[in-house]
Amino acid sequence: MSHDLHSSPQSARPPIPPPLPPPPPPHLGLRVSPFVLNTRSAPPGWFYEYQSPKPPPQVNPFELPTGPYFVYGTLMDPNMVADILKLEDEPILRPAKIVGYTCKLWGQYPAMQDGPQDAPVTGAVYHVESASDAKRLADYETSNYKMPPCLIPYTDGIHPASELGHVFTFNGNPKDLDEGRFDLALWLRMGRQPAA
Repeated sequence: MSHDLHSSPQSARPPIPPPLPPPPPPHLGLRVSPFVLNTRSAPPGWFYEYQSPKPPPQVNPFELPTGPYFVYGTLMDPNMVADILKLEDEPILRPAKIVGYTCKLWGQYPAMQDGPQDAPVTGAVYHVESASDAKRLADYETSNYKMPPCLIPYTDGIHPASELGHVFTFNGNPKDLDEGRFDLALWLRMGRQPAA
């Protein structure tokens, strides 16, 4: 008995497609993001074709940030900043103040830490131009200080009136801090040591 494979009823059937996915659950009060709704009507590949007209600069996450640094204590002395950064000329510092911090003493040196929102701490701003300069300042401050971002309002009436920048805050044990005030004029009269 011969069988014709082409005439077999089983071979004539097309493969059975997989079942359709179940319908979405009923509306549970969830809203679809407008961004998702807009992308549903976008042409295929739109995401990969988009190029920002002004892409942000590449940032090395291992380099210290540049830009405005709120300085206080010994760094309010322009000669000290020039010594640390090995600058030929004395830098220009803009007067400024920040809120949300309080300044105490760590030995003879000032140390900034989180504080009340209603008492500004006065200081100055130096614009750090390079990651190597930021590292020199951080080395001067040692690992006992960290550099969180902060909003810096200027007090000289010159534009811009404020900028986002960084500030050196105490990174040690708060119990090591004492109440007191750093006196830059007295520190200068006593004869500051040049930066190493």
